[in-house]
Amino acid sequence: MNAQVNLLAVSVGNTRTQFGLFLRGQVTHTAAVVNSEPGKFAAAVAEMAERLPEDVDAAEVPVVLASVNPAVAEKLAGVISGAWTGSLLRVEEDLPIPIGRQVDHEAIVGQDRLLAAAAAYDVLRQAVVVVDAGTAITIDFVDGAGTFHGGAIGPGAQLMLDSLHQRTALLPEVKFAPPEEAIGHNTTQAMLTATFHGLRGMVRELVEQYAEVAGTFPLVVATGGDAQVLFEHCDFVDRIVPELTLRGIAVALGAAEGAGEE
Repeated sequence: MNAQVNLLAVSVGNTRTQFGLFLRGQVTHTAAVVNSEPGKFAAAVAEMAERLPEDVDAAEVPVVLASVNPAVAEKLAGVISGAWTGSLLRVEEDLPIPIGRQVDHEAIVGQDRLLAAAAAYDVLRQAVVVVDAGTAITIDFVDGAGTFHGGAIGPGAQLMLDSLHQRTALLPEVKFAPPEEAIGHNTTQAMLTATFHGLRGMVRELVEQYAEVAGTFPLVVATGGDAQVLFEHCDFVDRIVPELTLRGIAVALGAAEGAGEE
């Protein structure tokens, strides 16, 4: 990545939108807004503008927008255009994601998955599994040459709990949290136990399966809103990087600027 890149990285997810201000290639400030509260987008953009040092002209700092939620992204693009003087670039439209891809021709891969993979490989430069634990949980494999092969997509923790509540007559509405112990002695704890250990078990199993296919045991990097809760004390996860997708946006801009200088 271009070590001098300055930008405001914005990643629109299914549930929330992340903002990350990068100065000389380093993330200096982050913020997040729940998508159901779009009125807070302008304040988040303004906050990032206020964080710019006096010697940095906002007009020379682009906003790079990635999204897996087109409707929210369109609303946010309008807010950004009115609140930020720098140019607005769209990932994959104006800025390619610098990672090889070996997936089915008709496959549509979410920008968040590709960006997280690009960011992880940019630092590690070896085979890596990227786990993104958000509304959905994705477990993706990148080989030692930096090629994204795809992986697995499943329901995230809260989605699992919500589904149990909505599709049954008696199971309660439960907010995701780590269970108190492995055996749930009441309904809520039983639901949390199954969700927590089920997701961890799925990730462990898939990492082992990927290692068999690849012939090497990859490093495992986790990101997403639930990554800390799920994997903080997990022996098969090597790193937890909350802003991995934002870092991927910075990698994409840095690669494009580097290519332009050649």
